[in-house]
Amino acid sequence: MTDPGELAARLAFVREAERLKDTLRSGTTAQGRAESVAEHSWRLALLVLAFADLVPGIDPLRLLKLVIIHDLGEIYEGDVPAIHQGADDGRAARERADFHRLTADLPAPLRTEFRAIYDEYAAAETPEAVLAKGFDKLETILQHTQGANAPDFDYRFNLDYGRARTDAHALLAEIRALIDAETEALAEGRASWAG
Repeated sequence: MTDPGELAARLAFVREAERLKDTLRSGTTAQGRAESVAEHSWRLALLVLAFADLVPGIDPLRLLKLVIIHDLGEIYEGDVPAIHQGADDGRAARERADFHRLTADLPAPLRTEFRAIYDEYAAAETPEAVLAKGFDKLETILQHTQGANAPDFDYRFNLDYGRARTDAHALLAEIRALIDAETEALAEGRASWAG
């Protein structure tokens, strides 16, 4: 029988992570509602499932773990839109500290594993982390092609957004080209996507 205290600690972690359902991002859904971090993470995981088989030699489970965990550091202070991020804004350190706070009461082996996954994503040095970072950018750009955005939404910002991450792997670049075509169409007022 599993230690009831360990089960309670794991449940407490999952309960606390529920906060991401109410942590909003700057993007909107097709119906015009603000998108949550949880919704972004769910579709990012789905995006990975849809394409991971096209990348031989990677660990798909590791890739899924990376994308599921990657934004848990936004749980307390929220998401910072890309247009408001700066290289030295301290955001990465704050998010890492918040992730450590969230995982503090997990059983030691699980806490160690989750923190290693979080740090692996941040470092973006493994093949899976490179893909996770790139797919994260792709999901954001894709959402911007589908969301009910404000009339003054700057679609052209997305044509450069995350380019280094999506150029890091040939598959990511191919997917990016398709999404960029939609983005360009939206920027020119000739949208071809009908959500």
